[in-house]
Amino acid sequence: MLREVLDGIVQRQRFVVTSHARPDGDAVGSVLACCQVLRQMGKQADVVLSDGVPYIYRPLPLAQEVRQATSVNGDYDAAIVLECDSLHRTRLEGLDRKFLINIDHHASGKQFAHINWIDPSACATAELIYRLAREARVNITPEIATCLYTAVLTDTGAFCFVGTSAQTFELARELVLAGADPAKCAQAVYFANPTSKMRLLGAALSSLHRDREIVWMSVTRAQIDWSGAFDEDAEGLVNYALSIAGIEAAVFFRELPD
Repeated sequence: MLREVLDGIVQRQRFVVTSHARPDGDAVGSVLACCQVLRQMGKQADVVLSDGVPYIYRPLPLAQEVRQATSVNGDYDAAIVLECDSLHRTRLEGLDRKFLINIDHHASGKQFAHINWIDPSACATAELIYRLAREARVNITPEIATCLYTAVLTDTGAFCFVGTSAQTFELARELVLAGADPAKCAQAVYFANPTSKMRLLGAALSSLHRDREIVWMSVTRAQIDWSGAFDEDAEGLVNYALSIAGIEAAVFFRELPD
């Protein structure tokens, strides 16, 4: 399937790269790296995200070029959709009129595109982008390595989640050798949060409830407004609930503006 993806790219020139709304680290790191890989292949490529790049990922290379929009209007030959089980989850209009390449690592991934590469054995979609770059004989620059390492770091829960394997650490090693700075990547993700997010975390933890192996917490619009937070600041707060001993599942509820 990797070869089919590469052939689909080689046969086209202009690409838009995107992922799901409210993008996480794997989504952002993967789209940024994929865009750079395409450009090294001599292709024209843009990244469009319906919600833009969250604060903690804005230091990543190429993040400043990401376009935030509700529709795709460019004259693109194809769209590459990463880590997304449907076009609906991108919250972008116009993708259905493009040739679609779908790349995902989730077992729940769906084959909605013309070319679908879904590999649940990968620790993150970033791993698939790395394989694509290697197959295309693209040079893994420090900038690409930084984006991919950040994606792997966040999607494995800092190498804590089930599915982290020797292969994951081998990938991390290759990315560090290519120029990713692991301490700098971790600092940007885990130690550069805005004060508003910490206030929102406090509100979320104060609402925490547990019923045997299940735990849940929530934040209201009033709490979000009080903390001065943005909706993106809610990203990752559920992991604090998951850190409780004996928990099998955690749920985070966020009141939407409407």
